[in-house]
Amino acid sequence: MLVEFRFKNYRSFRDEAVLSMEAVGLASFKSCLIEQNNMKLLPGVAIYGKNGGGKSNVIRAFWLAVQFIRNAQRIQHEKATVPVVPFALNDYSANEPTEFEFDYINDGIKYWYSFSATKQKIVRESLYHAPKGQKAQVFVREGQKFTFTEDKARRKLISEAVAENQLFFSVACTMNDAICINAMKWFREDIFFSRDYTDIPRQLLEYYNDSNMLKAISDYAKTADFGIEEMQFEVENKEIGNDLEFPDDIPEGVKAALTSFIQILSETSNNSEGQLKMSQVKAKTRHKGINAAGEDKLYHLELEDESDGTRKLMSIAPAIESVLNKGGILLVDELERELHPMLVNFIIAKFQSKKSNPNGAQIIFTTHNTELMNLEFMRKDQIYFADKKRSDGSSELYSVTDFVTKTTDNIRKGYLVGKYGATPNIEIEEVE
Repeated sequence: MLVEFRFKNYRSFRDEAVLSMEAVGLASFKSCLIEQNNMKLLPGVAIYGKNGGGKSNVIRAFWLAVQFIRNAQRIQHEKATVPVVPFALNDYSANEPTEFEFDYINDGIKYWYSFSATKQKIVRESLYHAPKGQKAQVFVREGQKFTFTEDKARRKLISEAVAENQLFFSVACTMNDAICINAMKWFREDIFFSRDYTDIPRQLLEYYNDSNMLKAISDYAKTADFGIEEMQFEVENKEIGNDLEFPDDIPEGVKAALTSFIQILSETSNNSEGQLKMSQVKAKTRHKGINAAGEDKLYHLELEDESDGTRKLMSIAPAIESVLNKGGILLVDELERELHPMLVNFIIAKFQSKKSNPNGAQIIFTTHNTELMNLEFMRKDQIYFADKKRSDGSSELYSVTDFVTKTTDNIRKGYLVGKYGATPNIEIEEVE
């Protein structure tokens, strides 16, 4: 479970931004809070802001840090640059490190992991944990100088294999450091990012043998479109031959490599098992209609004939169900895109309810859907804003709870009139 995420000097955020999932003392919706390690955590946070204000950069910062942590030992060869993107609207931030820090709980143990880096090297890195309730150091790194409090000889040996553009945390996991492996599980197993609906075919193939997940995808589709009566999934296996026509979006170099591989395979193999096969799962929906005799009948529609909203909900269904079933955190940019406000409420309510969210799953999402500010599903401390300063072009992240508000205040109305910032500064013509 995420307790807090901090980052600094990333894209539009020059100064430190803090996203806290720790609840404040509000009376509303107490039952939705996640109680863990004597803390009360929020099951979700909505981030609002004008276009270009920086709200999507919060999701991007989280995504970049997680992907780098997961893969640093594989993607960081000797000359590879660290994929940070510092603030660009001054003449000094490009030379300063970008910083990321995660406070989280995994298997009942709280961890604090952070790293800062320039494009050339890791500047600082540290991991702490609290297996017995007290915060204890696992390792601290300053440049290529490492400090350990336990298992010193083994970790010193690991540190000698860590390049200046690699994370000790990631390399230590490949070398079977037990504490680092346990700390890494949260990053590798419990963090989910939403996918675009163009990725549905690949997801269907990924989950084809999981009947529960296919049922969930089908149920979400029915929720999005009440006309869908049932959904069918079919697998097609097509042998790949030398005359295969590749999709247009595959790079020419990849096409050439695949063609060469297929040709070599066919020349060296004498049996049918040497044939490559391309699998594809097709989804078809059945809608209720009326035939010429005036009788009810079900008619097939291809997935591409369904609405964008139906496909959007289907595309994020696996991530939602995965995180609700096992616990973890889901991050979604523009949750309401192509979705009716009631469908957004449907998703948020799943995380807010202990019945559908017994394992303490969390969701962080950006949105323009101000209906959620009516606080019929969410608490005040679950509403954040990202805004960009006109003076220097830097973004800042803050919560409604940073303002003095009354229980009776209309948060939505206050936001739309500019009380909390993060709205476009425009003049709307009067309509007579």
